Amino acid sequence: MESTDPGLAPVSLIDVASYLPGEPVSTEYFTPYMRSARMAKNVMFRSPATRHHVDREETSIDMVARAVEPLVERHGARAISEVDVLLTHTQLPYNPIVGCGPEVARRLGMRPSTVLDIQNSGCAAFVYMMQLARMILRTTDARSALIATIQNSAGPVFTQPDIRKLAQAPVPGDGCGVGLLVKSDDAPILDVETRTYPEFAGDMDFNTGSERKWWEPGEGQPCVSFTESKITKVFARGNRLVPEVALAVCDHIGVKGRDIDTFVTNQPNRLFLRNWHDALELPAERHPDTFDRCGNLFAAGIPVTLDIENQAGRVRNGSIVLMSAFAHAGDFAGAAAVRWGAAR
Repeated sequence: MESTDPGLAPVSLIDVASYLPGEPVSTEYFTPYMRSARMAKNVMFRSPATRHHVDREETSIDMVARAVEPLVERHGARAISEVDVLLTHTQLPYNPIVGCGPEVARRLGMRPSTVLDIQNSGCAAFVYMMQLARMILRTTDARSALIATIQNSAGPVFTQPDIRKLAQAPVPGDGCGVGLLVKSDDAPILDVETRTYPEFAGDMDFNTGSERKWWEPGEGQPCVSFTESKITKVFARGNRLVPEVALAVCDHIGVKGRDIDTFVTNQPNRLFLRNWHDALELPAERHPDTFDRCGNLFAAGIPVTLDIENQAGRVRNGSIVLMSAFAHAGDFAGAAAVRWGAAR
């Protein structure tokens, strides 16, 4: 947990924006190829109505540039070009050697003093990067930060001929969410809680379906693999971890879960979403749901969902927004609360 020392400078999440690539893709794109009806009926893999797929030639840098456009419109070009801290999380790095941060900075005309590409923290990356940005802004001369989460694996990975047949293939969607943080009390981050569970590290298996390592030539298409036993374990962990860190933040800021105005989580499936707001004793309308429209956006799920809700006018200035998510097979979870005050 990050310090809530009132002597430290307040840091605000003043706005979020997002980008969804291309036209919506219907589930019918996958159904002719499905080979496991049993796995497809599992609650973890029940398909959204639609999702978006990034084009083969559209890079993570392109996606961030598109997502940032509304921030430029609302806050001016200098608010972005003069950002001091740039943090990025990319689901599918195009270059496994170099992170996309410096290229994002070049595209946006930025010269930040700090650039970090965050590979871990999965679906909770937006919360984790809020925590990191807040710490940097509080302890240095930096005045502002841009955080970007890029989910870009649905189109490139889950439409491969062999992967397209799997039960999990229709669930992910592509999209990008960004947040602008400044050293101010305009929309203050009230508290952040992050927890690592090393006992679950390594439980997410990424393989090619053969003896081939993903970087070696040969047959087989790489993807995250699932067994029914593993699904059961991940489901139990996710049900517990997201409310656990969310309620810890509520306790730190002195509110009950049921008093939260807007609860924004990652969007893995319908049952998780229902169980999470039930655990906080919240009505469903206070827990925005973009799953059927966008599918599982992994790390981009929180900022994209928050942006959609905010642009629809359903997030009141002065209200408390609580964000919470868990990562991978349960090796990380995080939650953050903000006193909302962003521009629409």
